[in-house]
Amino acid sequence: MKYLKTLILFAVFSFNVTAQHNSKSENKQQGIATYVIKNVNVIPMTKSNKIIENATVVILDQKILSINGTIPNNAKIIDGTGKWLIPGLVDMHVHTNADLNFRENSPTQGATFFMDTQDVMTTYIANGVTTIFELGGRVEHFGQRNEIAKGKVIGPRMAIAPMINGGDPNNGGRIVNNASDARQAVRSVKAEGYNFIKAYSQLNIESFQAIVDEAQKQGLKVVGHIPDAFKGQTEKAFVPNFGLVAHAEEFSKQIRNQAKTKKEAQYFAQLSKDNDTWLTPNLIAIVKIRDQVQSLDSIRLMETLKYVHPLLQDKWLTSNNYHKHASPEFIDYLDSLITFHKEMVVAFKDAGVPILVGTDAGVSGIVTGFSLHDELALLVDAGLTNEEALMAATRLPATWLEIDDTIGTVEVGKFADLVLLDANPLIEINNTRKIYGVFVNGRWIDNGKIENMLSDLAKWNSEMKNKFKWKKRREY
Repeated sequence: MKYLKTLILFAVFSFNVTAQHNSKSENKQQGIATYVIKNVNVIPMTKSNKIIENATVVILDQKILSINGTIPNNAKIIDGTGKWLIPGLVDMHVHTNADLNFRENSPTQGATFFMDTQDVMTTYIANGVTTIFELGGRVEHFGQRNEIAKGKVIGPRMAIAPMINGGDPNNGGRIVNNASDARQAVRSVKAEGYNFIKAYSQLNIESFQAIVDEAQKQGLKVVGHIPDAFKGQTEKAFVPNFGLVAHAEEFSKQIRNQAKTKKEAQYFAQLSKDNDTWLTPNLIAIVKIRDQVQSLDSIRLMETLKYVHPLLQDKWLTSNNYHKHASPEFIDYLDSLITFHKEMVVAFKDAGVPILVGTDAGVSGIVTGFSLHDELALLVDAGLTNEEALMAATRLPATWLEIDDTIGTVEVGKFADLVLLDANPLIEINNTRKIYGVFVNGRWIDNGKIENMLSDLAKWNSEMKNKFKWKKRREY
């Protein structure tokens, strides 16, 4: 009898393990098939970037199998006639909403406020953003990345950088105020599985330089702010391995009370060039701040507000720190930054400093996914060509992230992260918004599916609008 029970238990265990394995396999492969895009114009975004007209692109096992090769049997055909295929877009500066605890911490306290990961990622995918760089990394973001990897969520690839800051413990991030603590923080970040570090504004000079140096020893790349401590001596921030400045504003705040001219822009560009430090101008951030300072109608009347979680909608409208500080002087200052940052784009371009697209997506007034197209338009308006702007959102981000062997261009062997457009973005940059469909890691999402995903998200947000109020967040 005991032997029979053992056999039954073993059989049940084996069935459960097999069922779980099959379920996982089916889930991972759900939506993955062999596709052929016929008669499409390919903008590969390689260095030569020679357009391949009327091409046949075959996608198999999540990768680009061939361009103008043999068409496999049983492939799903997508008519690309009159359409344009570009690499999936990359946003190099985002703040992705994830589960968090609004209450005081306790030994067993988990998150008190939960975000549906698919809802969070839908606006990225709907806009062809297939890779993001999270610059406020927390353990919850690893969880989101795993949900995407398992196939439970259709979402972008995620690079993640945690923040190291200085000063008061309430400043946010991991707080360090001397070189020894700074180096230990970097080692901890490495042990936790991060590949990048974000340095922040309140770091002192000693801590910042120790972070960048230790990160290089640990094989981590550094992105971030130019700490306030460097005002008047900006050049001291440009040490080896400070690889990417996250805002053009980081330079302009170094000369906050000085004239902001072409000469200063060229000086900052040369500092960056000499140190091999790239730039994410993040033009949309200051534009959106200026708009909010002028009027909250800039938030209230946004067509894309309906895709923002109702708690954040309420925060942006009822607890808007930018609008609280509204004054004619502040608006004039922000306008001066907008003008100077355009000068910086030109100066950095002329100096040969690589420029990347990043938007601060997720912060007040900047809607994830949609903001990338806004940034592309602003970069072109500032002086980049359409091709240079596209390069800043495809090949160059992949190069900086050191994943250019897998994404960033339309080439055989790369992952099928692709955007199929109804019109040519090299002629008009706003054509990046005319999305016919998106390939996400080989999974095809056509515009009908995109519209349904966005519609469902907007509907849920509308239905939940009165359930989530920012002033009551401590109760959640």
